[in-house]
Amino acid sequence: MKPASDVDFMQRALLLAQRAAQEGEVPVGALLVLDNEVIGEGWNQPISRHDPTAHAEIVALRAGALALQNYRLGAATLYATLEPCVMCMGAVLNARISRVVFGAWDAKAGACGSVVDLPREPRLAQQLDVFGGVCSEEAAGLLRRFFASRR
Repeated sequence: MKPASDVDFMQRALLLAQRAAQEGEVPVGALLVLDNEVIGEGWNQPISRHDPTAHAEIVALRAGALALQNYRLGAATLYATLEPCVMCMGAVLNARISRVVFGAWDAKAGACGSVVDLPREPRLAQQLDVFGGVCSEEAAGLLRRFFASRR
């Protein structure tokens, strides 16, 4: 069996984003992958959990850290359907994640180049690889449809 690709993992993250939408949350999904295996997953849940930190990425990071019994997740890749915000990128940097792959760009709150660029901030101790735009049309379409239905 061939290893899963970034697109394969992003497709799975998109299913989690759809779950968020079904629950009335902004449709963002995230996976944490280590050695081609999902060790954590999450979808946006700040409304249902009454928790402003319950973004999909944070939920996935918490699940992965629990699975490994370690808050250092250095060899893992985080997949998110939307460009992570400052809070989520702060958590990624603290967890020492080595790679982030995301779908849609976030012109209002993105922290991987859209508004700020934390992964490339030279004053921070850690630098990491970031790849944006994977399945971006699907991710952006899901967000557009969600917000259009709210108007």
